[in-house]
Amino acid sequence: MQDHVHPHDSARDGSSDATPGGMPGKRRPGELLFTVFLVLFSGVLLWNAFGISGFEALSGPGAVPMATAAVMLVSALIVLVRTLPLPRTTDETVMRDILPPLAIVIVLLLVAYGLLLRPLGFLPTSALFLIAAIKILSRRGWGFTVAVSLGSLVLIYLVFRIVFSVLMPAGIVPEGEMLQALRDLFGGGV
Repeated sequence: MQDHVHPHDSARDGSSDATPGGMPGKRRPGELLFTVFLVLFSGVLLWNAFGISGFEALSGPGAVPMATAAVMLVSALIVLVRTLPLPRTTDETVMRDILPPLAIVIVLLLVAYGLLLRPLGFLPTSALFLIAAIKILSRRGWGFTVAVSLGSLVLIYLVFRIVFSVLMPAGIVPEGEMLQALRDLFGGGV
């Protein structure tokens, strides 16, 4: 008797099979729909790029966007032509193998982050996002989750706000006043 474990059985570790293009000779769930979406999206991009300046000259403002969108469209069409005849695999589902609930939760957290960034500001929104994401992904205790989240946030803040002077939405945290108080404390109020 031969011991054969299918790479997509219930005991898998959740990692990809790492085969370029998925499973050779099979079409994975959602693959055809996604490929059709890429063709349509590339076509819309090409149309919009054409609207920039038409096809008047190779040095025109729309030349590079049109060339890029054309390459995207041709590539997507090639993938579509190769994907269409493939039989669909029967041992995978979209919700289990392609887009599991955990991935959907993380996407929803990212959407919430984007929506809350301006009204709440960078610090509270990032703290909430990091705490939620690390708690969900690590499945560790609250002490670990809060320590890693806030430690990461402090490091990110120091690097981007203090070292590189990147402006981030302040929101509800009076960040400017806090930074000025620190400057006054350490700089003697110069």
